[in-house]
Amino acid sequence: MFEEAESENSKASLHTRSKTWPFRNTTRSEKILCRANCKICNSKVGWNSASTTLNPCPEKQDGVERKDGFLSIGAAVMSNRNERAPDGLVVDAHLSDGFLHLILIKDCSRPKYLWHLTELAKRGGEPLNFEFVEYHKTRAFTFTSFGEESVWNLDGEIFEAHQLSAQVLRGLIPLFASGPEI
Repeated sequence: MFEEAESENSKASLHTRSKTWPFRNTTRSEKILCRANCKICNSKVGWNSASTTLNPCPEKQDGVERKDGFLSIGAAVMSNRNERAPDGLVVDAHLSDGFLHLILIKDCSRPKYLWHLTELAKRGGEPLNFEFVEYHKTRAFTFTSFGEESVWNLDGEIFEAHQLSAQVLRGLIPLFASGPEI
């Protein structure tokens, strides 16, 4: 797997939890929700999305490569808030900021995985705050399976492929929507 990533665990502005839990990280990140006319999504930055191309080449210097087994791999462009997951997969994801939020669940026991899933169902839960969960904020990623072929579930559609690449470009989503109204 190759990805250009900024790890949530490496951010300097993290707040420390007062209580230590087994199997959990002890940090929280600041959460700024994306809404209609979001300042983050509407901000002008010096980054030109039109000049960005997907480069799945693992030799790229700012990429991260992982050779692990994963129980689950998720990527979200927006928080995906709903009644079953009031904060969504990634509470501070923005619809048009140009980032994918990559969630890698390492092989772990079923009770630990279920504990992670129950955190998704809680308002104020911390589903990314476990030792077996890797979270990366990235513009593009590529997964290559160990075997000849792998089966992926992409928004409910079954997709068979040995390699899967994804990229997001800043500012394209407002063509379809202005942002969540809630």
